[in-house]
Amino acid sequence: MFERFLNWRMNYVVVLAVIVFAIPLVMENPFYYDMATQIAIIAATVVGLNLLVGYAGQISLGHAGFYGIGAYFSAIATTTYGWPPLLAMIVAAAVVGLVAYIVGRPILKLKGHYLSMATLAVGFIIAIIINNEGQMTGGPDGMPVAPFSLFGWELSSFGLYSFFGMAVPGHVAWYLVMAVILLIAVILAQNIIDSPLGRALRSIHGSEIAARTVGVDTARYKSLVFVISAIYASVMGSIFAHFSGFITPAIASFDYSIVLITMVVLGGMASPMGVILGAVALKLLPQFLAGFQEYETAVFGFILMATMIFMPKGFYPTAVNFVRGKLRKSGGEA
Repeated sequence: MFERFLNWRMNYVVVLAVIVFAIPLVMENPFYYDMATQIAIIAATVVGLNLLVGYAGQISLGHAGFYGIGAYFSAIATTTYGWPPLLAMIVAAAVVGLVAYIVGRPILKLKGHYLSMATLAVGFIIAIIINNEGQMTGGPDGMPVAPFSLFGWELSSFGLYSFFGMAVPGHVAWYLVMAVILLIAVILAQNIIDSPLGRALRSIHGSEIAARTVGVDTARYKSLVFVISAIYASVMGSIFAHFSGFITPAIASFDYSIVLITMVVLGGMASPMGVILGAVALKLLPQFLAGFQEYETAVFGFILMATMIFMPKGFYPTAVNFVRGKLRKSGGEA
């Protein structure tokens, strides 16, 4: 029975829903809600990146660039030109999708470190543009962002909202909204994984030559998943901009791209629940290591290194395989 439970594809979505909506029961102050909301935003981002890296086997070292475009497009459109935030987010996603298709079609023909360098260059170009266009983006100093609003309803961390007859502070409202968006992002990703597109991506990851031999249009599918993952990043970047109220070019930097990739690898590639765990771990770990002061970075690196040595498949796959092995062993003994 437990083995069957572990094999149900959508069960983790139910578990995730229970977890994200139970978290407010143990959070005590706005700082915890702020951290939880940031984790939900970045987790949804890496769920999209996982489709590209974990399932299609294509590396991207410049994905924070798409995140940055989404954030800055929404910030400029709403704050400078007075666009409705939802319209700005949709147009930003469309622009990012087009950019991803234009740059992805040629660079995805590359493999290995050549592909890594190409995606890295894309990320650097986007970051340089954001830094240098000071009149529009505020340059290295960043820029403020208007609060998110929809049909006259404004979502702010400092507001007070009615939720099923209860007065809910703004930071709680933001968390609940992001909890729903994270679940939607995971469900969409799972539907892609279970679709013919998902099967094509897995075949490309296994062997691109074999996939082409059986008729899979590898160039088309790689470009498509690159666009989808970029749109995920754009939408989450826009949401983060409105949530934080102020953005800087750091969100489009190479360092941030590496953080996103590390979350995917650490949590477990080709595992939506795994990459969410990776996002949680990488976001919370610095908080627990703050007591090490100047040794924090060294301890952080040692933990990551040890994790990759002893859990090379990532947190979630290692944990699932361990539980399955225990269940099989106990079943055999019984």
